[in-house]
Amino acid sequence: MENNFGVPPGANHPGGAGVNAKEAVSIPAILLMVSSALTFLYYLVSLALPANQEALEQVLNNPQLEQFRGAFEFIYSGTGRFVSSLPVLVINALTFFGALKMKNLQSYGLAMAGAIAAIIPCCGPCLCLGIPLGIWALVVLSKPEVKASFT
Repeated sequence: MENNFGVPPGANHPGGAGVNAKEAVSIPAILLMVSSALTFLYYLVSLALPANQEALEQVLNNPQLEQFRGAFEFIYSGTGRFVSSLPVLVINALTFFGALKMKNLQSYGLAMAGAIAAIIPCCGPCLCLGIPLGIWALVVLSKPEVKASFT
């Protein structure tokens, strides 16, 4: 296995720093795209499926939770489910498009925004799996040779 740590950009590739930058962002970008797309699709499918009426009835019939009846009815309604899913859908869309731009070495700002969005706990790609992926992407994006390769 070849060790590229500490090697100047372009020293072992005829293409120069652009090739190293493309290789450096490739794996974290692909992993962010896959995980954010899976999370986005999961939330879309969960919105399309009917709410669990059995669980709602169990909660509504519990006398200890009577004061929260209106909140539970809203959460289980179509509007409530959409409102609660909207932040996750937006964050994962931002993560996906940021990772796509990162993979193509375009729009450094959007790539950084996507990596930062992935770090948001319980909203990022595959819930908390996005945290290490987002940190990895931020570390790669902060390298000077990668930053210089963006158009």
